[in-house]
Amino acid sequence: MTFQVGDKIAHPLHGAGIIDRVELRRINGKDREYFVMKLPVGEMRVMIPCDGCTEIGVRPVMDAAAIEKLFEAIPGIEINMTSNWNKRFRENMDRIKSGDLLEVCSVIKGLILREAERGLSTGERKMLHSAKQIVLSELVLADGCSFGEAEARLDACMRA
Repeated sequence: MTFQVGDKIAHPLHGAGIIDRVELRRINGKDREYFVMKLPVGEMRVMIPCDGCTEIGVRPVMDAAAIEKLFEAIPGIEINMTSNWNKRFRENMDRIKSGDLLEVCSVIKGLILREAERGLSTGERKMLHSAKQIVLSELVLADGCSFGEAEARLDACMRA
């Protein structure tokens, strides 16, 4: 899949953004073209190798209809998390890396429930924040809403 400047794309670990430009960089003695993706929140930019998008899991941002289906599915997410911190952390990281927003939402929902029951470790608190940023960045780009509106809608859906 090829992308171009101006396309809205989603990176599994960084969230969604807009391709700002293409840069040629020499890294480890090899010239490669990189997409420079600007995230909608903050001034963060992510460089993605143009020829590595498929392997990384970069995809187009979901459309509004797909976002609505996501919100409809969130209340029905079943949460089954192991009590072993290490195993739970690895499973959640695999869900996030999948790039599937429903899987990322299951991580968010599970960590929110765990936080209410027992509290979260520092690592899981960071993971919750990162997972929310991934989902919220895509909501902002797909729906054209503000970050605050997207966060309020996601939080309300997680409590349903």
